[in-house]
Amino acid sequence: MNKLVKGMFALGMGALMVGCSSGTSDSGSQQINVVSREEGSGTRGAFVELFGVQEGDVDNTTSAAEVTNSTSVMISTVQGNENAIGYISLGSLSDDVKAVKIDGVEATTENVKSGDYKVSRPFIVCTKGTDLSEIASDFMSYIMSTDGQAIVSEEGYIAQDTTTTYTASNLSGSLTVGGSSSVTPLMEKLAEEYQKLNPEVEISVQQSDSTTGATNTIDGVYEIGMCSRELKQEETDAGLVPTVIATDGIAVIVNTNNAVDDLTVDQVKQIYTGEITDWSEISA
Repeated sequence: MNKLVKGMFALGMGALMVGCSSGTSDSGSQQINVVSREEGSGTRGAFVELFGVQEGDVDNTTSAAEVTNSTSVMISTVQGNENAIGYISLGSLSDDVKAVKIDGVEATTENVKSGDYKVSRPFIVCTKGTDLSEIASDFMSYIMSTDGQAIVSEEGYIAQDTTTTYTASNLSGSLTVGGSSSVTPLMEKLAEEYQKLNPEVEISVQQSDSTTGATNTIDGVYEIGMCSRELKQEETDAGLVPTVIATDGIAVIVNTNNAVDDLTVDQVKQIYTGEITDWSEISA
């Protein structure tokens, strides 16, 4: 009987200790779970530059950050963790997560267009020189036409000013486009609408990241690459020619249960460099 009582007491104490160690109520701690994109991501490149996380060529993102490899994984990660913070293309924002204001300004296309929301970057397609195949050239013409730029606006991005109209070419053949996961949803829509006008053309849109998009275009794997950042010097030196097809904001996102609605640029920088590690350090 004594052994039984002692065993039950030990189990009870063990459960109590586990309960105390697994929760946050004992200390009030709400440790921030920093979520970032992978190296090579154009969204990461633009984010660390715009928020000052990168100094020179050094990306100072905390080593404690959880790294995700796509926009969709970033959203699902933040959606599933009440203490998480991440960043995505504004055009990919959904009700699954909450975009915080930055310096008191909401992340909206209107505020990006007006310049009030300053966290924005270009969506670029790149080609190896300007001597393109007939299909690639025609698809580029469609993207930059009033029809193509209307789709850019419909998808939640800021269109480029244009008055050029597009007429179906009746071409046939195939085209491979690849790169940034942020640009991919927009490119898929553009390709879908282009193929309705040119049903004999097949466009394959392959998702990876901006660096892969640029590198594979240089190597001839893609005829058109997608980048969600400016091209690097070594990429232009290798013959890549950029074309801006849209402007996109970067939304800083948190879990919908997070009480924080507004962060400053400096607070975001401090979170991503590991200087701020707990939500209690930020006034909701």
